[in-house]
Amino acid sequence: MANYTFHQFRHSDKPSSEQGLCAAIGFFDGVHRGHRYLISQVKAEAEKRGLLPVVITFEEHPRLALTHTHYWPELLTTNEQKLQLLSETGLYGAAMLHFDHNMSTLTSREFMDLILRKELHVKCLLVGYDHHFGSDLSATFRDYVAYGRELGIEVLRQRPFTLDDELRVSSSATRRFLAGGNVEMARACLGRPYTIEGTIVEGHHKGTLMGFPTANLLPSCPEQIIPGRGVYAVRATVGGFTYKAMLNIGWRPTLDNGHDQTIEAHLLDFDSQPLYQQHMILSFYRRVRDEYRFASIEALQKQLSEDADTVREMLDQDD
Repeated sequence: MANYTFHQFRHSDKPSSEQGLCAAIGFFDGVHRGHRYLISQVKAEAEKRGLLPVVITFEEHPRLALTHTHYWPELLTTNEQKLQLLSETGLYGAAMLHFDHNMSTLTSREFMDLILRKELHVKCLLVGYDHHFGSDLSATFRDYVAYGRELGIEVLRQRPFTLDDELRVSSSATRRFLAGGNVEMARACLGRPYTIEGTIVEGHHKGTLMGFPTANLLPSCPEQIIPGRGVYAVRATVGGFTYKAMLNIGWRPTLDNGHDQTIEAHLLDFDSQPLYQQHMILSFYRRVRDEYRFASIEALQKQLSEDADTVREMLDQDD
């Protein structure tokens, strides 16, 4: 029996075991615009066939079970964020599989038979243009179709989604944009600002001494990717309120911070009361500039004042 949890997002008159499911399989990291395009196809095909639309995803990245070396997945979303985003798409639900060594040994036909057919009652399966499942790496879409005929699962090919008819949106492309600090293109791929969240911790108080007090974020998910070093225009949500904020990610070279990377948000129009141990969500809108060393603290202060004005202008444009 497969180890999985089924998250039901909306009610149905019939249980899935009777009505059957129309599904797509994937890690769905980020639930980006390509994922949502696939989900729209799942919903359309489900409606045609009188099935319930779902996605089948994984509790942990499959590569963690497939590699003997240390693998750091660099996630776009936590499981909680992923499920929340999936619940907003109109799906009936999501099956979250625990991908372990035993599951990794299943061939594609075994996976379709034991998990899709017997466990989840999938009647129709949409397969992504670049998606592969099963330990038999040589299996192709044509093989999936043949296995489906034997098992009573209709297998369809997903239509790919491209941004402006050029960029094929994917989780890996979004990660590359974020690693390079291009949060604007990441936002275009995701269809929303990229977010990280965590706890506000005490810093070195250097920002306060310069007149720019900061809330220092300790991310709640260490596996979630942090955008590249630089200064960003973000919105920070703390205690139920959202503020425009100037964010620095990096080593603070002017303050000789070494290679101790910090994530520091200066909340604009905030009364600077202590926020330690509160939860904060950062939403990335624009990149302001690279991080670099200034000749003096005074030069840094002058630049920070200019950066704050730039952040206001950028975020005003997004209002």
